[in-house]
Amino acid sequence: MPQSTHTQSFSLLTELDIHLFREGKHFRLYDKLGSHVVEHNGEAGTYFAVWAPNGQNVSVIGNFNGWNRHAHPLTCRPDGSGIWEGFIPAIGHGEVYKYAITAPSGRQLEKGDPFARRWENPPQTASVVWKLDYKWKDKKWMTARKKKAGKPQPYSLYEVHPGSWKKYAIDRSLSYLEMADQLVAYVKEMNYTHVEFMPVMEHPYGPSWGYQLTGYFAPSARFGTPEEYMQMVDAFHEAGIGVILDWVPSHFPEDAHGLADFDGTHLYDHADPRKGFHPDWKSCIFNYGRHEVRNFLISNALFWLDVYHADGLRVDAVASMLYLDYSREEGQWIPNEFGGNENLEAISFLKDFNTAVYQEFPDAVTIAEESTSFSGVSAPVYAGGLGFGQKWMMGWMHDSLNYFARNPIYRSFHQNDFTFSTVYAFSENFMLPLSHDEVVHGKGSLISRMPGDEWQRFANLRTLYGYMMTHPGTKLMFMGGEFAQTTEWNFEQGLQWWLLDYEYHKGIKRLSADLNKLYRDTPALYEQQFSPEGFQWIDHGDHKNCVVVYLRKGLKKSKNILVVCNLTPVVHESYKVGVPGGKKWQEILNTDATQYGGSGKLNEGNLVPVKEVWHGQEQHLVLDLAPLAVMVLRMEG
Repeated sequence: MPQSTHTQSFSLLTELDIHLFREGKHFRLYDKLGSHVVEHNGEAGTYFAVWAPNGQNVSVIGNFNGWNRHAHPLTCRPDGSGIWEGFIPAIGHGEVYKYAITAPSGRQLEKGDPFARRWENPPQTASVVWKLDYKWKDKKWMTARKKKAGKPQPYSLYEVHPGSWKKYAIDRSLSYLEMADQLVAYVKEMNYTHVEFMPVMEHPYGPSWGYQLTGYFAPSARFGTPEEYMQMVDAFHEAGIGVILDWVPSHFPEDAHGLADFDGTHLYDHADPRKGFHPDWKSCIFNYGRHEVRNFLISNALFWLDVYHADGLRVDAVASMLYLDYSREEGQWIPNEFGGNENLEAISFLKDFNTAVYQEFPDAVTIAEESTSFSGVSAPVYAGGLGFGQKWMMGWMHDSLNYFARNPIYRSFHQNDFTFSTVYAFSENFMLPLSHDEVVHGKGSLISRMPGDEWQRFANLRTLYGYMMTHPGTKLMFMGGEFAQTTEWNFEQGLQWWLLDYEYHKGIKRLSADLNKLYRDTPALYEQQFSPEGFQWIDHGDHKNCVVVYLRKGLKKSKNILVVCNLTPVVHESYKVGVPGGKKWQEILNTDATQYGGSGKLNEGNLVPVKEVWHGQEQHLVLDLAPLAVMVLRMEG
């Protein structure tokens, strides 16, 4: 007897699920909504559930029914939740589908599943029924991650756009499995602690770089299956490398198959464009005051940490969420209930998001891309903050790049650009970012912004990197920067790997790997990277010579690190530097070393302090300061 293929009444949702859903506190919705391969009454099939409260009719369409919107209608639950559901036997894993929704106006819509675990490969736009089948092999990594939770640890992130890190041809990116082999090996070789992926979630438009999402719960099919993505994450974890994902709760595109106009109304966004439309990105802004939308977003965040073993989330465009007048002129925005420009609903949402993440995954990290002086971004929620683990230090990035772009002749007049970051360096848990945003839209590559002849440009870049890696805070480097890519990033092309045939580029790559290792292996550089106790100026007053000296301190004072920055191409011989303590020092890294492309002006052997007061210290070292270089010394004994 042939199996029945009509929609049957069935539900995975309990009364508690509905209660939490309506209260905005159901953060595991991915276990309930979407498509799920199950058995019902002895028949294998798929359960579908979708939130479309204003839909007049909702059905499932696909190849299995000839895309007939009348063949498999879903039933709207009678509890007022707005959820439509039903079980369709005889279809399962791999089935392509959409929801056919009749809007209140009678318009006929065809929508992808907001909770779909897989989507078709763009430009196709249907969702795919997908039952994940993968056995994780990263127990050792996950156990170690739990043990390190709450303890000081280094974060040196390699930011990657998965479609353009390496290409075999103009239209041939690496697959997840190829990345599991080649990218993992490279990140390990370069001594990064983490990889950070620009959005891997499904998106229809490649030039958005992944920041215009439609498939929030699915790794992009461009690079392989969900299981192959998992295999890549496993490979990173096996190599001792964490995986951070870019997450985009700030906006979503207007594509017809996506969240916009989902049931014929502004379901996920605001109807008023002064709150619901983003003028910069021509996209829709989530309605953070709606409980069901908060459920969707927080469930999505936990999903990537839970199901895909992500080690953290970098939250995109937080500033655009916090302010109602972001990129808007007077009259283009609506003040909050107190007359201010803060988006109180978004602030509340971000606090709930961070609270949920750290309750469920205290060993993960959340990182805010936030470019304003909004107070307490990385302060705990219980202390009135937003609750992020870290925040991008955009001020450091802008000041540093502006400083290094200046001809060294004029730097003595602008030393404040170099030193000002330490005034506020400990007001948040800062990450120092040299991200993709700094090498696009006509800004040029990092190396192209350095002044001088070829030698000086590379020396300046080496000095910038040495300064970055010894400055308080965690680190992020966009792909290509680690070997001085010479052109702007172009998502349609792979990186300029051929540059590594040239010694200067090889030198930058060696230095990047060595700086990462130094940071990773030197507790003084990360144990107190968010605390003023971890930093001490020795001297920032030598504006004439553009020399600055500072200490980085670990929890054990005997392991202090001394950093000397010479920011001009002038060599300073027998330069006095005050140091604490009475022990010997040793230069452990010098960006002017010949293996990095420098001139080789080093301070070799054990350096014995002279017992004479200098820089407010009871003794000093006499050093030769290499041109345009950062010298790192360690207290011995």
